[in-house]
Amino acid sequence: MTRKLHLAVSAYGVGGPGQHGLWKDPRVPKNASIDIQYYIRQAQIAEQALFDAFFVVDSQFITADYPSHYLNRLEPLTLLSAVATHTSRIGLVATASSTYNSPFNLARRFASLDQISGGRAAWNVVTSFDTGTSRNYGLDEHLDYATRYGRALEAVQVVRGLWDSYEDDAFPADLDANVFLDPAKLHALNHVGEHFKVAGPLNISRSPQGQPVIFQAGVSEEGRNLAAQVAEGIYAPGGSQAEAQAYFRDIKRRAEAVGRDPQHVLIFTGATPVVAGTDDEAHRRSREIFEEDNDFDRKLGFLGRSFGAYDFSRHDLDAPFPDVAHLAEKGGRTAGQAIVDRAAAENLTLRQVVDTLTEYKPSPFTGAPDTVADAIEEWFVTGAADGLNLRFRALEDLERFAGDVVPVLQKRGLFRTEYEADTLRGNLGLPIPENRYTAEVAQ
Repeated sequence: MTRKLHLAVSAYGVGGPGQHGLWKDPRVPKNASIDIQYYIRQAQIAEQALFDAFFVVDSQFITADYPSHYLNRLEPLTLLSAVATHTSRIGLVATASSTYNSPFNLARRFASLDQISGGRAAWNVVTSFDTGTSRNYGLDEHLDYATRYGRALEAVQVVRGLWDSYEDDAFPADLDANVFLDPAKLHALNHVGEHFKVAGPLNISRSPQGQPVIFQAGVSEEGRNLAAQVAEGIYAPGGSQAEAQAYFRDIKRRAEAVGRDPQHVLIFTGATPVVAGTDDEAHRRSREIFEEDNDFDRKLGFLGRSFGAYDFSRHDLDAPFPDVAHLAEKGGRTAGQAIVDRAAAENLTLRQVVDTLTEYKPSPFTGAPDTVADAIEEWFVTGAADGLNLRFRALEDLERFAGDVVPVLQKRGLFRTEYEADTLRGNLGLPIPENRYTAEVAQ
């Protein structure tokens, strides 16, 4: 098999979405979300298992109802700079908002991580889901969808332009000629666009992988279009196998339609495996995990995230679901509208919406090691994913997957037995982007 499965780990501390009670687990330090050694250990376990990437999510707005990990966590690029010095091959993917960061700042920070790690950095481009983030940056309102995604596309274009400020041979450092920099190989961007005006150049050179890899998680129409245009890795939402296959086909089609090679757009589907000695034992544990997090008040509070941190507790739980569709327009529009549409179609009360959205659904990757490997192989070969973005509750769960499931995947020829390269691009099978100015000279 020439096509190989890719694996990433999504790193959490005391529990992200769906893990609200994880902080109570005795295996997890109560300060895990700000304990750099806890992250370093996760990355090292994943690297020993030959994972492609170590992924850190982020947001910049909270309320007291948010998951425990959200309330007290490290900034991703700072975190990954530390992890970079304790790993050597695994990719390092940081989430950063194109809405609330300047392109020059983003370009410099990610280029720095790329140099620190020897060419293993990636930027997960987000437009910021939480509407309250605007108030942390001096704005009264969150930008609307069209503006946020237009800004995101332009931000990526500007950042990539800044990453090309130096051609690869810009620094001869020739003692005899007394030449450190060849000024002809340094280029100002001089970008003037709808959202940004950036002169450049950037004061840091390209890494061994040329440019950091661009990741994105497009679900809405605007998000899918952005992913098709710029993403090299995509974090897909998961769902059923049929839903994942439909998403996979749609993104690949959109990428091809804009002139890109679909094989250079890798889709990582989100997954939370539960691995145990037997299938029955794994399903019992899966149900236990659900019950540990099954707190109605907490779920009611978190429902508001798709609607601008709206407080649903002000409503009668047994009355029809309130008319809040307008609150999703500048926040989680796709998720929010889906909730509103389902409530209307099924005539659900607020209580029923909470219960149906959070009902028990075991992961398709639940069972003994061979069973989990069977499911992963099925999703991979049937075009539901190029890889999986895996979430684990504790280090022991990651270790079990690495020790019990990965060898099965390797034995079947689905997953690597050694890293192909020292860079993230190399391990993902992605080409090194040619510097645009070098390419112009060659034409």
